[in-house]
Amino acid sequence: MVKVFIYPTNSFILADLVTRAGHEPLVIMNQVREKVTSLSVDSPPLNITPEDPNLGLKYAAIEVPAGVRGRMSLMGPMVEEAEAGIIVEDTPADFGCSGCNRTNELVKYLARTNLDRSNVLEIRYPTNEDQMHDFVYTILEFLETLPTGSETKKGGDKK
Repeated sequence: MVKVFIYPTNSFILADLVTRAGHEPLVIMNQVREKVTSLSVDSPPLNITPEDPNLGLKYAAIEVPAGVRGRMSLMGPMVEEAEAGIIVEDTPADFGCSGCNRTNELVKYLARTNLDRSNVLEIRYPTNEDQMHDFVYTILEFLETLPTGSETKKGGDKK
């Protein structure tokens, strides 16, 4: 089983495809669940720990908006944990919106630079029924080619 980072990070469609292929999807919903059910969160309206703002600074400078740093404190660790990735370009908001475009571009950049390029599928969102079938089959074929977790290397070939 390989840990697969998906973008958009809250796409139920991609998460389901990854799960059905026998891999673990790294999705924002799991990160949020962990935050809101954790005993370390002592301020329920904020749902953050004192360490979260510092974690966001690992990925984004102090000058960027707080929302970017907040999102990156959740998404950055997912990218670092990933062994493979699926990035869907030109998605409509109802496919899985991740917030502001600056965060989205930073997350995709991190995924492209931290993962072995042979373990990253970049695909365009389908605009008709024929493309939709190709979209699903391409993703499933990609997931079938992924190595087992012990064979996966991160940060290898970045061509």
